[in-house]
Amino acid sequence: MSYLADQGVKVAPFKVGPDFIDPGHHTQIAGKTSFNLDSWMLSRDYNIRIFNEKTLDSDIAVVEGVMGLFDGYDGLSEAGSTAQMAKWLNLPVVLIVSAKGKARSAAAIVQGFENFDKDLKIAGVIFSKTGSLRHYEYLKKAVEQSCRTKCLGFMPKNDNIVMPERHLGLVTAEELTIEKEVLSTLTSMVRDHIDIEGLINGLDAFEAFKNRDVAREKIFDDQGPTIAVARDKAFCFYYQDNIDILKKFGAKIVEFSPLKDDRLPQNIAGIYFGGGYPEVFAKKLSEKTELLQEIKKNSLLGMPIYGECGGFMFLCNTLSGMDEIRKYPMSGCFDFNIQMSKRLRSLGYREITLKQDTIIGKKGDVLRGHEFHYSSLKDQNQESQNQKKQDRENQQLGHPGVYQVTSRAGQNISLKGYQVSNTLGSYLHIHFGSNEGCAKHFVETCKGFKDKQNKNVI
Repeated sequence: MSYLADQGVKVAPFKVGPDFIDPGHHTQIAGKTSFNLDSWMLSRDYNIRIFNEKTLDSDIAVVEGVMGLFDGYDGLSEAGSTAQMAKWLNLPVVLIVSAKGKARSAAAIVQGFENFDKDLKIAGVIFSKTGSLRHYEYLKKAVEQSCRTKCLGFMPKNDNIVMPERHLGLVTAEELTIEKEVLSTLTSMVRDHIDIEGLINGLDAFEAFKNRDVAREKIFDDQGPTIAVARDKAFCFYYQDNIDILKKFGAKIVEFSPLKDDRLPQNIAGIYFGGGYPEVFAKKLSEKTELLQEIKKNSLLGMPIYGECGGFMFLCNTLSGMDEIRKYPMSGCFDFNIQMSKRLRSLGYREITLKQDTIIGKKGDVLRGHEFHYSSLKDQNQESQNQKKQDRENQQLGHPGVYQVTSRAGQNISLKGYQVSNTLGSYLHIHFGSNEGCAKHFVETCKGFKDKQNKNVI
C-alpha cells in the first residue's frame, strides 16, 4: 500500500476478519479509510456491496487477509477465511510464504495451497524473511520446477521494519505514527525485490474496478439524535461500518476524548464507548473525575449508553492492572470490578440472541461479533464453579444477563451482556452490519431519550 500510494496510485484498503488495528495502519498509509470484510459476521451480499462502494474512485484495491489463507471460524469449513472472501469477491490471491529455514520445501507448501482449493485464483507468491538473493533463487527454482504459481519476488529479513506489539496485538495507529524512514525502507524493498508491475498487469479483475455503477445509499437527513463516540488512544476499536450505519439511520456523530476532555459533548442523546486499551491509560482516565461523574449521572437518568470490551471496562467500578496492586476508579455504571490478566481470557467469533429488549435491539434479535480480551470481571474468575450464584448476584445488583450466546459443541463460553437502566455493556464487539435493524433501534432509543428530555424542559 505504501509503495502504491508513493507512486500516486489511489489505493482502497481492506482487512479480512474482525481486527481493528490493521485497518488503522492501512488508513494512515493509504490516506483512505480501510474497511473490514468478514464472511462469518457479515453476509455475502453485504461484503460485496461494501467492497463495491469503497473501491469507487480508487485505482486499485488491496485486501489484507487474516491468519492463514484457509483459517477462519473453525477447522472444518472455510467460513470466515481469506479464501472464502477471495471467492466471494472473485479476487486473485497473492501467497506470502515465510522463507525462514526453507529451500525446496517451500515448493511443497506452494503446491499444497494450489491443490487444496482449485476454485481459488492464485496470482503469485512472495517470500518473506529471505536471507539473501541467493536464498530467493533457491526458492524460485524449486517453485518453478514443481508448481504453476508465479514467483513475484521476496522481502528480505529486516529487523528495522518489525512493528511493536502488546497484549492485543500491534500498537495502534492512534499511538504509533510509522516513521518516514520506515516507510521509505518498506517502499524501497518492494521496488527492489517485488515485481509489482508484473502482478498488476496480470490481473484482469482490476479492470472491473473502473467506471462501476454502484448506487450509494442515502443518509437520512432529519432531526436525529446526537450520539457521542469516545475516540482516542484508549478507545479506538470501531468498525467504520458501525459509525456509518448509525448515521444512515439519522444519528449525528460527535467524537470526544475521555483522555483529554473534562466534560461530555453538549446536547447528546446517547454515548458509544468502543474497545481499545483503557487498561494502558487507567490512571489518567481515573483522574477525569468530573467526566466520570457526568457519565454515571447520565446513566442514572436513562440515557442510552453502549460500551463494548474496553468501553464496558470503563463503565464498571474499578480497573486493576496485571499486578493487582492498584485499583483505578472508573465510571461505576456497572457494579463490577475489572481485573487484567497476563493470559488471554477469551477469543473468537460470537453469535448472540437478545434475551430481552435492549437499547440495541428487541428480544429475539440476533447479532454477530467478536470477543478478544485479557481481562475479566474479578468476581467471575471462578465462573464455571459459581455460575448460578453469580447469576443470582447479578440479578440482585440489577445486572441481568441479556445475551444468549450460540456456541459450538464442546465450548463453554462465559460471554454475557449486562443492561442497567439504558446502559448496556459486554466484552463483545458487535458488527451492526450483521443486523442493521439493531443499529436503527439504538438510534431510535436515543431519539426517544432526546424527545423525553426536550418535553421535560418545555
